[in-house]
Amino acid sequence: WIAFPFFIMYAIAVLGNITLLLVIKTDPSLHEPMYLFLAMLAFTDLVLSTSTLPKMLAIFWMGSGKIGFVSCLVQLFFIHTFSSVESGVLMAMALDRYVAICRPLSHSSILSVTVVVALGAMVLIRGVLLVTPTCFLLHRLSFCQHHIISHSYCEHMAMVKLSCGDTRVNAIYGLFVALLVAGSDTFLITVSYTLILREVMKSPTEARRKAFSTCVSHICVILASYIPAFFTAVTHRFGQSIPPHIHIMMANLYVLVPSTLNPVIYGVRTKKIRDRVLLLL
Repeated sequence: WIAFPFFIMYAIAVLGNITLLLVIKTDPSLHEPMYLFLAMLAFTDLVLSTSTLPKMLAIFWMGSGKIGFVSCLVQLFFIHTFSSVESGVLMAMALDRYVAICRPLSHSSILSVTVVVALGAMVLIRGVLLVTPTCFLLHRLSFCQHHIISHSYCEHMAMVKLSCGDTRVNAIYGLFVALLVAGSDTFLITVSYTLILREVMKSPTEARRKAFSTCVSHICVILASYIPAFFTAVTHRFGQSIPPHIHIMMANLYVLVPSTLNPVIYGVRTKKIRDRVLLLL
């Protein structure tokens, strides 16, 4: 029965993100930095949810609890790479909001379509370059104990814990990547919104309300993405006293909740997208 809520969330994620991509692609007026970054976020959410949910549903409904080692590494690669990409896109969206609010006259020249595509390519390359060594480090380990992963998908630290060899390099590199990606992106997001807040507080009341309105959706998406991710990363390394089912549930929500909420948040709160979706329906 627990698979049914996950299936509903996955269906919302797939339908919502595909709708966002179609609306942004077919409407030339939405070919602006904010919406192009949103399209990148929608594509990332599609990859993340599709990398995990079909196998998860197969485990629940068909008892298909086996996965090959290479297939497990491939799934791990996509999950961690596109988790990094999602963090990078959220950081780029925060920079876009900063330029739009604090440097509105220079917005189109600073964030041209070429710059937006380059930023998207950079966060994708960053994710690939950082996650690829993780797969090679896992491949060199020996697994001579049980081969049961206590998750519904292949996750780095869950696989490391199965090894009977020396896993210090894996643990240190995994922590390094997590701190590098989350640390740099969180820092830039915090700086962007600090500067935005300082600029907004000097504006008239109506302009202040409009600026806050444009940022609320993005802040909600950031919280939906970072809170489960932070909890999962911390509990894997330091939460030995937390029950296993809490680990598993939070790990599932970590990849599914942002993919489900992002199109709903932006579809409801962004007027131009909401109007296009209603027209499409």
